[in-house]
Amino acid sequence: MSPLVLIIEDEMPQAEMLRYNLEKEGFRTLVADTGEEAMRRVDMEVPDLVVVDWMLPERSGIDICRELRARAETRQLPIIMLTARGEEGDRVLGLEAGADDYVVKPYSPREMVARIKALLRRAAPEASGPASAYAGVVLDRETHKVTRDGVPVELSPTAFRLLEVLMERPGRVLSRERLLGKVWGGDVFVEPRTVDVHIRRLRKALNKSGDGDIIRTVRGAGYALDAGEE
Repeated sequence: MSPLVLIIEDEMPQAEMLRYNLEKEGFRTLVADTGEEAMRRVDMEVPDLVVVDWMLPERSGIDICRELRARAETRQLPIIMLTARGEEGDRVLGLEAGADDYVVKPYSPREMVARIKALLRRAAPEASGPASAYAGVVLDRETHKVTRDGVPVELSPTAFRLLEVLMERPGRVLSRERLLGKVWGGDVFVEPRTVDVHIRRLRKALNKSGDGDIIRTVRGAGYALDAGEE
């Protein structure tokens, strides 16, 4: 069955334009013009991906994003934040609220479709092997689950893919540009600053139980998975 995309947008011309372009590409779509209606639709059927506008009646897109991340059934749901607010601080706030990607209006429908396809690929990556393990962290590609010392770690699709890339070569420093290419792909433009936000979210999730930080930041170079064993 084709992926289902929930569009949460109160400007109906914008919503219909996005709906038209997605359905032309074979996606199924649902449209909600308020946050409350969006959550009712999620209660009836969990979509494969959500595109949510920041500015909505009743509840903001930030609130919707946080609620989706708080619910067990939607915790790993891919989310794209759509907004006219393009300042860096707004981008960071949107990503830290739980969005996987951030698109500023006005946007190209072609680029939006490309971002949606890329995010869905990250949500269900092709397995190069059933599992990877390092320093007590186990990443299972078949079940798309992560544990640390046996304790489940809840990750968004982007954080999962980011950890997967870092676990390919523990100890090796990967630049932001390299991580962008391997995690987001070369078919969409994503700012390097986005990597920093997702690294912070990944760190927070991995360290939730009070375990030591295994992500090493190398100033001016990038990031590496490093438990300090070597």
